[in-house]
Amino acid sequence: MNLLLKIGIILLIGVLGGRLAKYLHLPYVTGYLVGGLLIGPSILGIVSDLDVESFGIVNEVALASIAFSIGSEFNLKDLAKVGKRIVIITLAEALTAVILVFLTSHYILGESFAFSIVLGSIAAATAPAATIMIIRQYKAEGPLTRTLLPVVAIDDAVCVIAFGIAMAIAKLSFGTSDSSFIQMMFQPIIEIIGSLGIGFILGILLTFLANKAQNQEELLALILASIVAGSGLASVFHLSALLTCMMMGATLVNLMHNSKRVFSLINDFTPPIYLFFFTLAGSSLHLNVLTKVGALGIGYIVARSLGKIIGAGLSAKATGCDDNVVKYLGLGLLPQAGVAIGLSMIVRQELPQIGVALTTVVLGGVLFYEVFGPVLAKYAIQKSGEINGGKTN
Repeated sequence: MNLLLKIGIILLIGVLGGRLAKYLHLPYVTGYLVGGLLIGPSILGIVSDLDVESFGIVNEVALASIAFSIGSEFNLKDLAKVGKRIVIITLAEALTAVILVFLTSHYILGESFAFSIVLGSIAAATAPAATIMIIRQYKAEGPLTRTLLPVVAIDDAVCVIAFGIAMAIAKLSFGTSDSSFIQMMFQPIIEIIGSLGIGFILGILLTFLANKAQNQEELLALILASIVAGSGLASVFHLSALLTCMMMGATLVNLMHNSKRVFSLINDFTPPIYLFFFTLAGSSLHLNVLTKVGALGIGYIVARSLGKIIGAGLSAKATGCDDNVVKYLGLGLLPQAGVAIGLSMIVRQELPQIGVALTTVVLGGVLFYEVFGPVLAKYAIQKSGEINGGKTN
């Protein structure tokens, strides 16, 4: 089938899935994902795995745009009030998930130490895309939302560091590493510093150019060029595109006087890209994975969910957060997708001894979290009374 025709089908199915989700009072994201699953290899087969790979550039632009938007939450004046609290909560929920998944895999289900520690590190990752889409759809605003966004943004940085350390330990246990443990531990730290450095430089450049833009069209072109360039440079230097674009957005929001018009403009432009991205993500899900994950897959989902919920709740309470943040923050941190899949693929390449089994478990978890994660995130925002900024219709 013609590639352009498939693009049209993906967009149409996404729109229909979104409408069905709205009718059922579910997040649009869930409708997009289920619609994509319907036309994917698992059911109708209209979109193949090869098609999903062909549209990889759309995924990169969508994730980079989402990361850029998340950067707007890192206003230094606001963070000065809650900065320490956010860091404590992020470390607590991420590391609790890592520990519980490791203990469940190694001590309860009897998996190897190397397998368990790497799987545990991947459990820290949270998908920011689904969360930010839900917040936008329901125009959520309040203590929970203001805590959730920066925690989700920092979460993947914590995951990258944890994964780097876990891989170093796993490689040493298998005797497959040519580098020392110290060298391997510093690799993720270098990646994070490099990503933030490039993002900061591009953010300064974008701020200067945005202030010189003569109209909306020119400003939009500058924003998109910066986002795409940031993602491209990160790829060239083997850095994190998410962290690079997030830092770009954070730099702009702190340096540009009227930064709201930049983020408002990009938010008006990107909905069709996000619709395509999530529908395509649904197409990449394979139902047959569910038949292979077994007890280990269920253990991973349960342990990671408990880790996120318990870690977020206890740390939020310890740092004096609002009661709704204590109760519901963990539910907003459950979605998991791109980063987790990417890390599992790295394991598959570098540690084939455990790569296939680990990838199967992670993909099974992603399938579950991508379908049910947005629903639980919406439930959390609804119960906290932050839909439409807490205003009743």
